[in-house]
Amino acid sequence: MGWKRLAAVAMVSGLALLTVPATATAVGVKGIGHNASGLQPNATPGSEWHGSYIWQNKHVWCVQYALPAPDSNVGYKEGDALLTKAGKPLATDIAANISYLLLRYSTTKSPDEAAALAHLLHTWTSPVDGDVNLDAKDAKHLAYDSAFYASKLPPVVMEAVARLKADAEVNRGPWTLTATAPKEPLIIGTESSWTLALLKANGKGVTNAPIGFNLTDAKLADGSVSGQATTGADGSPAVVKIISTGPNPSITAVAASPADKPVVHQPIPTDNMQRMVTTGGEKTLNAAANGKAKTAPGIVKITKIDSETKKSIAGVALRVTAKDQTSPAVKQDDTPLVGTDGKPLVLQTGTDGTVAVPDLRTPQEICLVEVAAPKGYEEFFDPKAPPAACGTVAAGQTLALELVNKPNKPVVPSTIPAGADGQTPVATAAFDTKLRPGLLLGVGGLVLLGVALAGFLVWRRQ
Repeated sequence: MGWKRLAAVAMVSGLALLTVPATATAVGVKGIGHNASGLQPNATPGSEWHGSYIWQNKHVWCVQYALPAPDSNVGYKEGDALLTKAGKPLATDIAANISYLLLRYSTTKSPDEAAALAHLLHTWTSPVDGDVNLDAKDAKHLAYDSAFYASKLPPVVMEAVARLKADAEVNRGPWTLTATAPKEPLIIGTESSWTLALLKANGKGVTNAPIGFNLTDAKLADGSVSGQATTGADGSPAVVKIISTGPNPSITAVAASPADKPVVHQPIPTDNMQRMVTTGGEKTLNAAANGKAKTAPGIVKITKIDSETKKSIAGVALRVTAKDQTSPAVKQDDTPLVGTDGKPLVLQTGTDGTVAVPDLRTPQEICLVEVAAPKGYEEFFDPKAPPAACGTVAAGQTLALELVNKPNKPVVPSTIPAGADGQTPVATAAFDTKLRPGLLLGVGGLVLLGVALAGFLVWRRQ
């Protein structure tokens, strides 16, 4: 990255600095930078130097203006947080500015940038504050006269001062790394877009920043499970195309950021010497995001067929159920597939004799149960054991089912062929009856009895 120019001084933070102590009058060796054309009153000779110092073959940067610069024979140890010359904590934004500028410019080869960096360091760490003032007679309490040196340094240095300060204001830490899963439902085997954002303290994105990542229950299109994405030239988030391979896809991301605060190193033998500062290197940022993925939804399509003609049957009501043919099936969003009555949904075959049920959770066994017999098929319909067709719908597939209905038995009327006269035939029946003699007597008696009764009834009426 363009911003990633690590300072050689950052190496100092990891060292145990146990060099033999020297006197506080040691004179530092100048590195890269500029001399101002004048020396602030009461400042230690050499304080007109604005730039780096060479300490044990390294370029280092100093604070505590006007005190003697470090000599290579002076040992340094890591101290606490960087304070102002008056012993007060730096403002958060100032500490972040210093940390960023040390990371970004401490290895600069430009004398103008080196002098500008030194000017900003002294301006921020040695301002007028209580006992630290511009009229102090000793170096320990002498504040840095920023306006004085601004008039004594070359104009190109002050131009660099403005540029570096603006750069720090825009790009300083702390940076924030975030990972975001898609909002839409995740489908196993289907590609989705995840985002990785690296934001600066001002909320704007870091430009062209690399972000490493690792995947779980997911892969890239080429099958790999790790990689590196880059933020946009405008700071927009990096987009990672991920294919979910399991129910719990996730991404973990890592990126480098300037340290939030500079690290200060103090001279071992005395306080009467400048401190050295470093960012302490980069800070590692981590972020993660996870989601829930499901198998692709499935479809069930059923066709109602006449068992004899093999033609489709329209207008047949079918109930969509689970395997038990009682409870409702489950939709892709894990909610039950029910009608307005809260019971398993009932659908009707269309004019083509088919009906489709989409967006079903997979894998799942589905049954379609006939609610009532269509007209002309009532005879073989048993409401206690209605016809049903079942099957398992797979991810992203259409399950095709057939449900066959047996038509009613036809009623065939008996007719007699029409006569020659063309009259409507009348069905008749002829009976040839044979009776035995004994039976004839009985019959005659019954006839006589009937006649007698008839006469009696006539008499009663009269």
